[in-house]
Amino acid sequence: MTDACTVGFIGFGNMGQAIARGLVEAGTLDGSQIVACAAHWDKLVASTGAIGAKALHDAKEVVDAADVIVVAIKPYQIETVIKPLVADLAGSDKFVVSIAAGWTLDRFETMMGEMSALIHLQCTIPNTPMAVGKGVLVTETDNTLTDAQRDEFERIFGSIALIERVDGAHMDIAMCIAGCAPAFTDMYLEALGDAGVKYGLQRATAYRLAAKMIEGVGALYLATGTHPGAMKDAVCSPGGTTIKGVASLEESAFRGAVVRAVDAIEQG
Repeated sequence: MTDACTVGFIGFGNMGQAIARGLVEAGTLDGSQIVACAAHWDKLVASTGAIGAKALHDAKEVVDAADVIVVAIKPYQIETVIKPLVADLAGSDKFVVSIAAGWTLDRFETMMGEMSALIHLQCTIPNTPMAVGKGVLVTETDNTLTDAQRDEFERIFGSIALIERVDGAHMDIAMCIAGCAPAFTDMYLEALGDAGVKYGLQRATAYRLAAKMIEGVGALYLATGTHPGAMKDAVCSPGGTTIKGVASLEESAFRGAVVRAVDAIEQG
């Protein structure tokens, strides 16, 4: 497999489009190296056309055209859509990347039966910041890729995301932290924007300041590995302004609220 490989998307909703857009904008793929199918043809033509990709009519056409097949349909649709493609995938040098929540390698192998031994598969959970090359791709440790395919997987998706490998039993919680928590962070960003507006900042200014702050805190942790508590302490001078805000958040059970939000997803 070379840099000229074609990536095909079975399903091209928000997440599929985010990944495709990120790959094109990062220069990892040219739009002409991407094909996709989806349920609504007119929307598909518009969304693929926006990045120079090609719209195809069904999943079989995607499998025939692509070297890497991204399964980007809803989890409940997988058995209906993918099971009829097992014979086309078996024994080929193509590989499949699933981005469906709840679908681990074991589950796919059960669905595919004996033919699963002939199919190359990697299960993942992405997040939307992949669209701007700042994503996380939670990736199941167990997979059936060859060494060359694993290298190609890393080359393609590592260009727009941190690839974090976890075992199948922890895919759901990793998905929650990386895939659901962006919504929590969006709420935090919006709240900081509201606070800025309350005290006279233009909303766009407040959002930019808060967004860059969030990006910077994450980058600082990744660059240094400093414990988040120590990073917080470094900003809090004795008797200073920041520690007063921290104390107020503690009184409001800020950290407990975050944990309860994760509990609601995991236990729901």
